[in-house]
Amino acid sequence: MRREVGWIACVTLCVGLFELGTETAHAGEVLYNGIVLPELWPPEVDEEDLKTRKPISDPPYLQQPPAVIAIDVGRQLFVDDFLIEQTTLHRTFHLAEYYPDNPVLKPDKPWEQEAGPTAMPFSDGVWYDPADRVFKMWYMAGYVRGTAYATSRDGIHWEKPSLDVRPGTNLVHKVSRDSGTVWMDLDEKDPQRCYKLFIFPHPGDAGALSIYYSPDGIHWGDRVVRSGPCGDRTTVFYNPFRRVWVYGVRAGLGSVARIRRYWEHPDAAAGAKWEAGQPALWVGTDCLDPPRADLKTQCELYNLDAVAYESLLLGLFSVWRGQPSGRPKPNEVCLGFSRDGFHWYRPDRRAFLPVSERQGDWNWGNVQSTGGGCLIVGDQLYFYVSGRAGIPGTSNSGVCSTGLATLRRDGFASMEADAGGGTLTTRLVTFKGKYPFVNLDAPQGELRLEIFDEDGSPIPPFVRENCTPIRGDHTLAPVRWSGAEDLSTIVGKRVRLRFHLTSGRLYAFWISPDASGASHGYVAAGGPGFTGSTDTVGQSR
Repeated sequence: MRREVGWIACVTLCVGLFELGTETAHAGEVLYNGIVLPELWPPEVDEEDLKTRKPISDPPYLQQPPAVIAIDVGRQLFVDDFLIEQTTLHRTFHLAEYYPDNPVLKPDKPWEQEAGPTAMPFSDGVWYDPADRVFKMWYMAGYVRGTAYATSRDGIHWEKPSLDVRPGTNLVHKVSRDSGTVWMDLDEKDPQRCYKLFIFPHPGDAGALSIYYSPDGIHWGDRVVRSGPCGDRTTVFYNPFRRVWVYGVRAGLGSVARIRRYWEHPDAAAGAKWEAGQPALWVGTDCLDPPRADLKTQCELYNLDAVAYESLLLGLFSVWRGQPSGRPKPNEVCLGFSRDGFHWYRPDRRAFLPVSERQGDWNWGNVQSTGGGCLIVGDQLYFYVSGRAGIPGTSNSGVCSTGLATLRRDGFASMEADAGGGTLTTRLVTFKGKYPFVNLDAPQGELRLEIFDEDGSPIPPFVRENCTPIRGDHTLAPVRWSGAEDLSTIVGKRVRLRFHLTSGRLYAFWISPDASGASHGYVAAGGPGFTGSTDTVGQSR
């Protein structure tokens, strides 16, 4: 099998064991995709690997994939070899592109000038509300000052409404803060807790997160709980595959000042009570993260935001590359992927959301990701980031604003063929759906699909010759065969899929229970047309 090119894939494992309580999933849990978690959870690893930045080649689920992979949840992405048994296609990783008219949100209000002009998420959150049908952004207003709120109809043009929290402003939380996370929880049963705020006060009650709830994201109640001890860039995300809140606790380890410790619990507030040193060691950068040529500083993990996207977790790694003289930190965002919620696979170490090397640009320094990760807007993914223009000759952040970057939907990696063509055969898979779909870019080529039983025999009529060739550029294209309306005759069976591709790029495939092509995977921070946290609509969007 031909392997992907570029940086050697690596993950960093965790060490330690902590008490989760009886509500959490038991050890040996079988995940939605067939992965079995180890008896020791979180998994144990040598602490020295984090200290020395030693890379580990593959996560356990790539070293020993499940014998049969269930593909009922979400679009199946080709970011790794989890689904692939054999291929002659080659893999390419893709980077996001910045919107040409960035920044999309600037500090233009008086209260955004305090201690430095700032209108930027420092994680915080950008979400699409399916009930109100608007984009919603929470961001830092004034440098390490309060939290403000903005809305948009298209995700590009933003408004700052006049609210009643601090009358005449769009401030929604007046506690001076460092970073924080705002999570719009569409699956929350209590209407008073639909929005969750995890904030690190500055300076005041520092050393822990303060957690708040809100019914509307505007009016926040009193602090619900103060978390266990943590560093100032600690952030939180929800893992819906296992129904746990995950705290990425900022910590140091020996000479490495910035790593992440791991803590999970099914209740966002009740589970936030840990003792010093109790969260397990989790992840940091390693020797495959390239240092800047002008600094030659070993990289460190400044922050990790994550979100469920389709069938996996997408990790946004803010990588610290050192502190140059006369410039803000050139931190930038790289990607990682996880299928078990803990181990990260980071095959491409290039900056997915980079700083600019041109002095005066809005993102000359310190690009950081947002809570919620990304949104699905038509055929694109929207990534919002903070950037700092800096003041030349100093490390001052200067004007801090918000930018937008875009990527094709599912466009993190593609499996590609030239005019000579090639094939990709999956491992054994099972599914409950009946309608196959692909995300394909092949305006000069075509794709056909055939299906084999577990013994390797083709299953009529799902053979290559009967498959209607798919051509063109589509993020949602149905696969059809003459002689069959759907896959109902092989639902629940163990089969292999073989894709035949010429002159094109294959980004994803999935088998939907609906003719609309709804993937029933997770949609990150949402987007226009979706009605909840998963894709139940497909082509009807």
